[in-house]
Amino acid sequence: MAKYRKLGRTSDQRKALLRSQVTALLYNGKIVTTEAKAKEVRKIAEGLIAMAVKEKDNFETVKVTAKVARKDKDGKRVKEVVDGKKVTVYDTVEKEIKKDMPSRLHARRQMLKVLYPVTEVPAAAAGKKKGTKEVDLVAKLFDEYGAKYASRNGGYTRIVKIGPRKGDAAMEVVLELV
Repeated sequence: MAKYRKLGRTSDQRKALLRSQVTALLYNGKIVTTEAKAKEVRKIAEGLIAMAVKEKDNFETVKVTAKVARKDKDGKRVKEVVDGKKVTVYDTVEKEIKKDMPSRLHARRQMLKVLYPVTEVPAAAAGKKKGTKEVDLVAKLFDEYGAKYASRNGGYTRIVKIGPRKGDAAMEVVLELV
């Protein structure tokens, strides 16, 4: 017997479909799909959440100093003339960053292999690049879901049947995070 469902697709299409659905599930909290797809997505999503729970506190906080370009009210870099050349003005800033331990770094890279990048677009700027921002789904997994499911031993998702689809009578379900 096979260890996974083929879902009537070639391997590259199947992998892309499952990656996109896992990304949508972890970003939105729930998705509507067919029962067979939901069962496959559940396997992958629960593995990622289990990894996040295991590695959620495996980091150290480090203070670093960085040079950051000074910006004006419009968000453009401030320049000043030095020896007849325009030079950007930099400020020294001290920041605290989380430095992953090796096992958490490995978990982060495993998650990035599965998840697609998510770009959040505000409703006012629909269709425009300005104002969009990249969502760090891996950080959300570690910080939000890792803390939320820390006391739980598996079973992070729930499948609720909502009935047959109108077009082909395939059983549709809601796959949601518990």
